[in-house]
Amino acid sequence: MQKILLIHTGGTIGMEGETHLEPGHYATALVEQLPEYMGFAKIDSAILCNLDSSDIGPEQWSKLACMIAEHRSQYDGFIVVHGTDTMPYTASALAFALEGLDRPVVLTGAQRPLGALRNDARRNLADSIEVATLNIPEVSICFDGMLLRGCRSCKVNTRAYHAFDSPGCEPLAKLGVDITLGKHIRKPTAPFRCCPRFDARVMVIHITPGLQAELLCRLLEDDNRLDGIVLIPFGVGTIPCLNSHIASFVAQATARGIDVLVANASVGKIDLNLYENSQVLIDAGAISGGEMRLEAALVKLMHACATYSNHAERLEYLRWNVAGELE
Repeated sequence: MQKILLIHTGGTIGMEGETHLEPGHYATALVEQLPEYMGFAKIDSAILCNLDSSDIGPEQWSKLACMIAEHRSQYDGFIVVHGTDTMPYTASALAFALEGLDRPVVLTGAQRPLGALRNDARRNLADSIEVATLNIPEVSICFDGMLLRGCRSCKVNTRAYHAFDSPGCEPLAKLGVDITLGKHIRKPTAPFRCCPRFDARVMVIHITPGLQAELLCRLLEDDNRLDGIVLIPFGVGTIPCLNSHIASFVAQATARGIDVLVANASVGKIDLNLYENSQVLIDAGAISGGEMRLEAALVKLMHACATYSNHAERLEYLRWNVAGELE
């Protein structure tokens, strides 16, 4: 019988309340709601925290990665119960921190609590238990009958059970009457190691029409300077150049040793060579993020800045397809 460790971090799935949901009391009762799975797998539970997911960040990511690494040899799979709002960030953090992962780490949660008469929590939890026993050695998000690559996922709906998608990346598995596995499931190519460090001095800047570079340049004046910037441009990587000095801001940032990673706000791959208004970012020293979306790009840059002190090493890492985030 497979052994699974279910790690609770909080979120709607275990909350209590009518109009204002608050973190409820959590215990092994969460699994006991699914008695049919008692003979399917041996499920142990642990509590990392009991937080709204908006309060989960680098500190909790590090503790969670360390907990999984510490218990890795004792369990065949892991389930992380998590709030939906920041689930893709945590999934990305685990994907980058747990290099050479050789067993499933499944994040799940719910749009409505398990205690509600009508909810999605029961199915999501049941599906997660089953896929945690399969040979899918990736960090994933299991939600509404889909198993998605964690570092390619994003939340797409706050009011529907189909809350997550992975644009440009097919599901790792579809859970209907049968479980259909994708052909692109990754296998470990290197020994396992846990690198649970993240630098919070990284921020995201969305390029918008009329954005004044002068305002951005003030970010470079602070003594407690940034270590990294995720730049979200238009389309495949364009920025305004007519009457705008955004490229100059990027050049100033990179000259100060601040890594600027260009990520996508839509489906598709960043291509900084395609247009004149994107080529300027290459000239300014920015790094293409490929198919990474905001969530994965932010977390990967936070991880790179905390793990590698040398710019060349960070650059090599950011260009490395660590967990399927680039393609």
